[in-house]
Amino acid sequence: MGVAAGPIRVVVAKPGLDGHDRGAKVIARALRDAGMEVIYTGLHQTPEQIVDTAIQEDADAIGLSILSGAHNTLFAAVIDLLKQRDAEDILVFGGGIIPEADIAPLKEKGVAEIFTPGATTASIVDWVRANVRQPAGA
Repeated sequence: MGVAAGPIRVVVAKPGLDGHDRGAKVIARALRDAGMEVIYTGLHQTPEQIVDTAIQEDADAIGLSILSGAHNTLFAAVIDLLKQRDAEDILVFGGGIIPEADIAPLKEKGVAEIFTPGATTASIVDWVRANVRQPAGA
């Protein structure tokens, strides 16, 4: 994808059976208010649906919100599908109820950042601005 012109495009998704989407909607609105284009997929999305949406929408990043405890499985599935679809340039970040002990292994699998409860919308917006669309070695 390279460094594209125009606003940063982020798919915000709620994978799996988790039915609580208030946090995802707050983040989607914060990113939108910061000038980014946000595609919110809604509840109960499969990893395949999320990756398909990101590719179809030419997204720069995917933000996953997971409160169900299935974060290890769902993040890995999204990362694996992006690799299979030759779309590894789409950055994956996320947040939710994720134990501290699971964060490093998720990052080793390719998740760029994890935000836990208490992260401010400003810190998430700042992180996206600083890390999405950065040329290699920047």
